[in-house]
Amino acid sequence: MAQEAFDGGTIRDIRVEGTQRIEGATVRSYLVVAPGDPFNPDRIDQSLKSLFATGLFADVSLRREGGTLVVNVVENPIINRISFEGNKRVKLEDLGAEVQLRPRVVYTRSRVQADVQRILEIYRRSGRFAARVEPKIIQLEQNRVDLVFEIDEGALTGVQQINFINNNVFDDGELREIMLTKESRWWRFLSSNDTYDPDRLRYDQEQIRRFYLRNGYADFKVLSSLAELTPDRENFFITMTLDEGKRYRFGNIEIKSDIPDLNPETLRTAIDARAGEWYNADLIESSITKLTNRLGDLQYAFINIDPLLQRNPETQTVDLVFEINESPRVFVERIDIVGNTQTLDKVIRREMLLAEGDAFSLSKVKRSEQRIKDLGFFAQDGGVEVKTAEGSSRDQSVVTVTVQEESTGEIQLGAGYSTNDGALLDFSIRQRNFRGKGQDVRLSTLLSSRTFEVDLSFTEPYFLERDLAAGIDVFRIVRDNRDTISYDLKSTGVSLRAGYPLSDRLRQRLTYTLAENTIENVRFGSSRFLIDQEGTTVTSAIGSDLLYDARDSRLNPTDGYYILLANEFAGIGGSVRYLRNRITAATYWGFFDDWVLSLTSEAGLLLGLGKPIRINDRFFLGGDTLRGFEPGGIGPRAFQLDSNGNVIDEEGDALGGKIFSRLSLELTLPIGLPDELGVKAHAFTDAGTLTKSGEEAEAGDLFRDSSSIRWSAGVGLSWRSPFGPIRLDLAYPIKKEEYDQDEVFRFSFGTRF
Repeated sequence: MAQEAFDGGTIRDIRVEGTQRIEGATVRSYLVVAPGDPFNPDRIDQSLKSLFATGLFADVSLRREGGTLVVNVVENPIINRISFEGNKRVKLEDLGAEVQLRPRVVYTRSRVQADVQRILEIYRRSGRFAARVEPKIIQLEQNRVDLVFEIDEGALTGVQQINFINNNVFDDGELREIMLTKESRWWRFLSSNDTYDPDRLRYDQEQIRRFYLRNGYADFKVLSSLAELTPDRENFFITMTLDEGKRYRFGNIEIKSDIPDLNPETLRTAIDARAGEWYNADLIESSITKLTNRLGDLQYAFINIDPLLQRNPETQTVDLVFEINESPRVFVERIDIVGNTQTLDKVIRREMLLAEGDAFSLSKVKRSEQRIKDLGFFAQDGGVEVKTAEGSSRDQSVVTVTVQEESTGEIQLGAGYSTNDGALLDFSIRQRNFRGKGQDVRLSTLLSSRTFEVDLSFTEPYFLERDLAAGIDVFRIVRDNRDTISYDLKSTGVSLRAGYPLSDRLRQRLTYTLAENTIENVRFGSSRFLIDQEGTTVTSAIGSDLLYDARDSRLNPTDGYYILLANEFAGIGGSVRYLRNRITAATYWGFFDDWVLSLTSEAGLLLGLGKPIRINDRFFLGGDTLRGFEPGGIGPRAFQLDSNGNVIDEEGDALGGKIFSRLSLELTLPIGLPDELGVKAHAFTDAGTLTKSGEEAEAGDLFRDSSSIRWSAGVGLSWRSPFGPIRLDLAYPIKKEEYDQDEVFRFSFGTRF
């Protein structure tokens, strides 16, 4: 419009033309002029800009007809429907949630282009940089349009090559091993790490930086990281330019404290760094963590430790000072429980090792968090979080326990197969947090070709409002053991339990069991030893389990150890008398990422008290307890002979033993698949011995017993599948006796519906 056309005169009227849905009064409200105002080119121009800024109009023009200002508008259409075509890798709901345009919203080109970029960003985050999005509109009556985003997802954009510049100390191969991003190769078809991801690349830069800082290069920098997309948009070339700098050693290491009455030298054992060693930033971080924990146990909950570094380029050393800022001793003012809707506060609070008014202890806070996780009532990933914050004063702390509950009620129907039991079916109904009080109620049954079990149990974890776990089990067991230990066993009984702590990590459990046991259907051709076992006995026994548990987790241990001493005395009434003793110890070491090495050892001694020890009360080894051998596959064995002295049954009868010991070393490690798949590899070696059946050979029988060590080794694979846990083990006996029964392959599978 010509500026001179609006210069001079007065606006007598304003007329709006071209509107369809929008009222003329609405258009006039956006103008900065009104009737009676002079025609002013600047204010007319502001009015034009104001109308465009609303986003309601595709075009706007203003003209003057005498004393009338004419406003002509072309309205933007209204979106009737939004659809997506061509998307296979991204769900419709994910795309719909990302775009900002909605039906019945005004259509504008700028908004559409902004949504195109949002859709492209979704595909780039999933590694598809070749994706293309073309918006199309379909004109409808009444100035409405359908908006269609036509998507060409393209192939995954791989990483063709990773290059480094200025790396003189470590070669390209060593640096690539550190990175999570990998070069595209055919064997990585199960992994997404060979697709380009900017966030992953930033993580890799930090990993490389930390790698150099661990190896003494305190001045290391990543000068640039360039990702170039190939012309065909199918691959990236990644180039990192490095500045390695000089290599440093630790110089003087000191601790300075602003806290009165605190002798810094008493904390020196918490420092991992040593003067003269190569500079290592990880040692500085671990030292700060240990110092913080040590001071946290001295009631300094909100301590701040600053590591001050002084580089000496001439001597290539770094002087280090841990500066501890002043802080008061802290007491627990309040403990808040947040997020629990079903679980009662007291169930969570009783797992806390701290109470209101106690002196603050960081180690107790951490152990309390793990105790709450071990309840099993809350989500395993981030379901329990314990945080501390300053209370009403600097010497007071508020401890907040935030929980995320998960379902604790279970109705399970299971089907599977195991080497021991063959095909199996089990059903159980259980509530692990009955009425939100932490009580455990369970009814379970198991049916297989060899076993029938039913068990009804109830556990009250805090009986009489004390840390006393009391429970009862009522059970019926029928087992067909003729293929392994040559007889059938029926057992019916009741067991009472009570467990209580003796200290923070030491716990004792007492049990009383009354059971009727029947041995029958001894396999034809069995030895005299086994035939003599047929019949029914009554067991009345008290037991004691003493457990010292220093594991980081009872559910998934990766560090720590436990020791269990179990004793059982039978003879308070009943028809059998014995004293059974067993000690078990296991320790766990976590290293690398998700690598866990475990060592389990166990030994047992069974003493008869004036009566013969029944075969069902003896120890057996094999199967899960000594892989590479059948259940009951090692230990004393009896063979029946014919009149010519020949063995009738080559397998013989497993008699069990009175003395056993075993050792198992196992390494659990990931195999490179995503963690959510739950696939782990295992390498193990087992060793053990079982001896002293207490029987002596008579005419017509051959008795074999040896205290020699049996030894096996093998590998396994486990999968936490959607159908239930699956485990496959291959074990080879390295050392054995000729009469032992081997089992190279073990497979177990179970599912829950």
